[in-house]
Amino acid sequence: MTRNAPARTTPHRGGRVSTAALLVAVAGAVVAMVHLAPSTRPVHSEPPAAGSAAPEPAVVDAHPGALARPGRDAVGPPDAVGPPDAVGPPDAVGPADGVLPTGATIDDDELAGVARLDPELLAALRQAAADAAADGVQLEVNSGWRSPAYQEQLLREAVGEHGSEEEAARWVATAETSAHVSGEAVDVGPPAAAQWLAEHGAEHGLCRVYGNEPWHFELRPAAVDQGCPQPYADPTHDPRMHG
Repeated sequence: MTRNAPARTTPHRGGRVSTAALLVAVAGAVVAMVHLAPSTRPVHSEPPAAGSAAPEPAVVDAHPGALARPGRDAVGPPDAVGPPDAVGPPDAVGPADGVLPTGATIDDDELAGVARLDPELLAALRQAAADAAADGVQLEVNSGWRSPAYQEQLLREAVGEHGSEEEAARWVATAETSAHVSGEAVDVGPPAAAQWLAEHGAEHGLCRVYGNEPWHFELRPAAVDQGCPQPYADPTHDPRMHG
C-alpha cells in the first residue's frame, strides 16, 4: 500500500516584510520629529567684530526717572537734586570764640576761653587749682569766656534739645545776660573737681551759683568771710537774667 507524500509548503514572507516596513516607518517619523523640534542647545553669541559698536542692552519696563541722570539723585525723585558739599555750619565757632579743647586748665593762657576771663576770677581759680592739685584733684576748665556768637549758638542748640525757649532758659542764658560772655563765670570739670570746688571754693571767693549746674562757678569775694550764698534753682530765678 502506497502513501501519498506530504505536499511541500513555501514559507510565507509577507509577515517579515511587514514588520521591517513598520520599523522603517517609525524610524523615519522619529527623525522627522527631531528635525522639526526647536533646538534646546544653548546659543553662544559671537563677540562683535573689531571696530564695530557693541549692541546696546535692552531696557525692560523702563519709565521716566527709573534711571539716574547726571547731577541727579539715583534713588530719589526724578528731579531731586542732591545738597552741595557740606563746608560746616554757617554759624560754626572756634577757639577765638572761647571754644576750649578737652582737658584745658586754668593755666592755658594761649586759649581765649581762659585768657579773657575776668582777671580777679582768673587769679582766684589759679589759687584754687593749686590747692586742689595738692589734694590730688586736677581742676579743668570746660568753658570760660565766650563770644556772643558762641553763646547764641549754645542757646539755639539748647532750644532744639529742650523743645522751647522757656525750657532752654533754665540752662543757657542769652548773649546779653550771660556771665560767660562778660568773662565772669567758668564751668569746671571733671565732676570730682566741681565737687572739690563746691566744698573749698568759698575760701577763694568761688561759689556755685545754680543748683542745676554743679559745674558753674562765679566770683563772690564776700564768700571768703561769709560763705557762699544759697544757689538759685536755675538761671531763670537769677534776677540778672531778667534785667
